[in-house]
Amino acid sequence: MSASHLPISALWLDPFRPLSASNAQALAGAGLVVTTVSTLDALQEALADEQAAYAMLVLGLGGDTSLLEDSAALVKAKRLLLPLVCRTERRHLEVAIASLHQGACHALAADDWATSAWTQTISRARAASQAAAAPVNPAPSAAPSHIHATPAQEQVRSVVYVDPISRNLLALAHRVALANVAVLIEGPTGSGKEVLSRVLHESSASANGPFVGFNCAAMPEHMIEDMLFGHEKGAFTGAVKDHRGLFEQAQGGTIFLDEIGELPLTLQAKLLRVLQERTLVRLGGERTIGLDVRVVAATNKNLRESISQREFREDLYFRLSTFKLRVPALAERPGDILPIVARMLGRHGRNGQGWSVSPAAQAALLAYPWPGNVRELENVVQRAMVLCADQQIDTPHLMFDDMSVESLLASGYQAPVPSAPTAPPAVDLQLAQGVPANIQELLALVQEDDSADMPLQAAVKHNEHTLIRAALESSRSRLEAAEKLGISPRTLRYKLARLRDNSLSQLANA
Repeated sequence: MSASHLPISALWLDPFRPLSASNAQALAGAGLVVTTVSTLDALQEALADEQAAYAMLVLGLGGDTSLLEDSAALVKAKRLLLPLVCRTERRHLEVAIASLHQGACHALAADDWATSAWTQTISRARAASQAAAAPVNPAPSAAPSHIHATPAQEQVRSVVYVDPISRNLLALAHRVALANVAVLIEGPTGSGKEVLSRVLHESSASANGPFVGFNCAAMPEHMIEDMLFGHEKGAFTGAVKDHRGLFEQAQGGTIFLDEIGELPLTLQAKLLRVLQERTLVRLGGERTIGLDVRVVAATNKNLRESISQREFREDLYFRLSTFKLRVPALAERPGDILPIVARMLGRHGRNGQGWSVSPAAQAALLAYPWPGNVRELENVVQRAMVLCADQQIDTPHLMFDDMSVESLLASGYQAPVPSAPTAPPAVDLQLAQGVPANIQELLALVQEDDSADMPLQAAVKHNEHTLIRAALESSRSRLEAAEKLGISPRTLRYKLARLRDNSLSQLANA
């Protein structure tokens, strides 16, 4: 018999519905051997029994999740990897959803005793237990070891769910993906809302269909309607052919509407109708087009506040938020930080070189509050890769967004010195045939004058001014001066206008 079909033991706590003998027999038929407890004290005693090996904790919930919270605290205190399964009345759907948010691996109706349902429940509990017990490399801890990363052999999207909060979110997203419902993803900027939307798509029945993304804040209002819903030939000036909008392009798949809170009010009404009717009519068209599209929207705004300020339609909010998922800020899921760093080092590394991060640098990464979330973390990692010469990232290489270059140098950072420094190439004064002697002398002066003490931009302008003046003074026309300088007459006109020098203009017009 395979391991996936072996019977497993479960603790059963349900103060609302006692377990009958017939129901216990049905559970045994599905492969679940149950030990019942009636109180939290009895649960604590059962968890303290080191001789017992339980693979699941089944909880019967009433109209709230308080029992789940208390039971989860007991399991956590014992440091047990014990998946939680919740049962509740069908009329308490919101309790089932809340239990999944709070870490339950599965939720099912209290009156469901079908063998197939419990077989699926056991399978989910096994998967949750294996995921929790699987070693994570690198593993975040109070005294982290070195991170080692090698460049990826292929482009892999950075999807990291290691922190317990992220794992619960991932499990819930997989659950939601199985139902064809609209999803609203909330979370701060840069936290990974689009990544989660792709997880929803790839975990759904329409994973083989297209994934089409659109940022509602990226285009002017008059273009958004055409982009989303398309147009017919001749609908407006310039509409020389039919255009399929993004909703049509996403047929059989998922459309992701990012920054939905920025959608203009005039278009919110049309979007609401499209979502309600599951059909659309192109601009300038009469034909009704049926839609088979899953809608996932995302926002970093509080849409409830936008509704109160009459910036967002309440009916559209409820249409989009059939199920809401919240992506926490990176600081709220510290267990993801180091694995994300390892993934980024592998993705941005070149020439087959591996990278490592010292324990001190890892501690600094874990202590930083990350106001810019994953996007800011990627900036810090890429800066460290630039500042580090030997693929060994340490604290002096970590330049956070609120840290200036002066602060970096004050922290003790020293730029790496090339192993084999080479002298700068000599300046070739004979850049073109026929350059007169006075131009060559001026070129030499450019290398020797005191413009080296100027700021870079001022020095460049000063030297350019000197060369152009010399060329104009030694030439009979602007065309000849441009030839001596090795530039086109048009470029010379541009430089004269930019330098805005009256004497140069007089020489050019002479």
